Amino acid sequence: MIDAISKTARLPELQMQPASAPPTTKANTVGGFDSVMKSVATETVNSIHKSEMTAIAGINGKASVQQVVEQVMAAERTLQTTIAVRDKVIAAYQEISRMAI
Repeated sequence: MIDAISKTARLPELQMQPASAPPTTKANTVGGFDSVMKSVATETVNSIHKSEMTAIAGINGKASVQQVVEQVMAAERTLQTTIAVRDKVIAAYQEISRMAI
């Protein structure tokens, strides 16, 4: 296992880029539901990306174990929050679809 970890130092630099905010247009400057959901999704992706980069830095010996654990825990909290919001949105959609017209 140590041999596998030492091989990661020779991996080429990852080309992962954090998600960028959606371009600002007249439709999403009002601050509607869609822009809020896009910003939440962007923040989630960025948090997970930062966690992954910190974990890789930890494997390569460039980050402490504490930093890696803190970033992974932050990404986990962000992901759990995002999943909870998704579940509420789906439940609301299902409730609306059951309404009699």
